[in-house]
Amino acid sequence: MIPVPIPVSVVVMTRNEAVNLPRCLPALTRFADRVVVDSGSDDGTPEIARSLGARVVPFRWDGRYPKKKQWCLDHLPATTEGLCDWVLFVDADERPTPALVDEIARLMAAGPTHAAYWIDGRPVLRGRALRFGCWNRKLALVDHRRVRFPDLPDLDVATMWEVEGHYQPRVDGTTGRLRHPMEHGDAKPAAAWFDRHNRYSDWEAVLRADGRMDRLIDGEPAGGRLVDRRLLKRLFQRLPGRPLWAFLHAYVLRLGLLDGAVGLDHALGRAFYYWQVGLKMRAAAHSRANGPAPAPDLRAYSSTSAIRSPPSAFSRSKVRLRTPGSSIR
Repeated sequence: MIPVPIPVSVVVMTRNEAVNLPRCLPALTRFADRVVVDSGSDDGTPEIARSLGARVVPFRWDGRYPKKKQWCLDHLPATTEGLCDWVLFVDADERPTPALVDEIARLMAAGPTHAAYWIDGRPVLRGRALRFGCWNRKLALVDHRRVRFPDLPDLDVATMWEVEGHYQPRVDGTTGRLRHPMEHGDAKPAAAWFDRHNRYSDWEAVLRADGRMDRLIDGEPAGGRLVDRRLLKRLFQRLPGRPLWAFLHAYVLRLGLLDGAVGLDHALGRAFYYWQVGLKMRAAAHSRANGPAPAPDLRAYSSTSAIRSPPSAFSRSKVRLRTPGSSIR
């Protein structure tokens, strides 16, 4: 007996994700609609998406709001095929576990009681899914008629360009939480991880420096925890020695050490990210106090003139950093 398609539109946002799509899209076959929203990929991403049964919608950012996720919620319902009422956002380097797909199928059959649902993201490093450590959580399953990503004033952070940063949509209604996770494992080289998190840390450093991050956190849904998610995030924003605490939280408190070498790598990666944020904030404060230093000639530090440096997030540069992928994590 052929199972009834799950009445959910899965939206996968891409830019040069040819290496990840063959792992992502086959995990989504039970859903009624799979949409790949592509930002001008030149590595065969659209062709791979079509060959795996997804429909492809082109996207070109105009440098303003809405950014890509909200654009999908605004414009895809107006296409010929439209969207289901419920949308599941999946990054190209993510894939729902079979248990999560079953859980969503049961939820849709019974009728959702909330306007959006939190889904945990389980990191996968070197092919191994972490059992412990610090996972992420995001509002990934949403009723597109009842959510909206805010127009955050972050267009000055050139390195974030077309996709919303690390923040959740506003929800008209209550939120729930699904029990089973989404696996998050990028098949690209480790250099892509460093490149992506360099951009993210630019964005977070700028928003933390002038209070925009606090305002963003205040507007987020509570998260369905015993302790308000917003309170925890505000406390962590002000915690001295954040890199050390991020490491201890993931490796010791959340038992990442039981995952062996990959648990250590994941905890160190979290610490490195928050060290980057702090370093960039301190460098920006020093620059404001002492005046900007002249930009260095990077050719003097490299054997090749082909190196490109990401634009400074604090210079309000209009240059866009072109990266291998547009998935946000």
